[in-house]
Amino acid sequence: MSEPLIVVCPHCHAANRVPAERLADGGTCGKCKARLFNGEPVELGATTFDTHAGRSDIPLLVDFWAPWCGPCRAMAPAFAQAARQLEPGFRLAKVNTEEEQQLAARFGIRSIPTLALFRNGREIARQAGAMDAASLVRWVRSHS
Repeated sequence: MSEPLIVVCPHCHAANRVPAERLADGGTCGKCKARLFNGEPVELGATTFDTHAGRSDIPLLVDFWAPWCGPCRAMAPAFAQAARQLEPGFRLAKVNTEEEQQLAARFGIRSIPTLALFRNGREIARQAGAMDAASLVRWVRSHS
């Protein structure tokens, strides 16, 4: 049996131990009993970002976006579709740069949408500009 993975709940943000071989089963949170994977991006803010980026053993793909951004809104359905395709191997999340300006500044977000891929709390890849779901999935998998 392999080492369990830490998976952060998208609902209550509690860390959960999940056996690696059971990851595809999805699982439920030990704290709030919600599903650990629901095929939808998680909204993150300053208080939850570091938990998901740094505590989870699952790589985190973040869409830095803003509500007034046309390309961001156009990419949203593709990002949601990618979440359904990439989970449970990746967690997809969205950060609203209008509401989380300090977080956007911390990562030097200059244009939106910007996608950033994190593993073990460190950024490992970045891509600016909107992408369709197939391109997004290919890009993420090329960095895993």
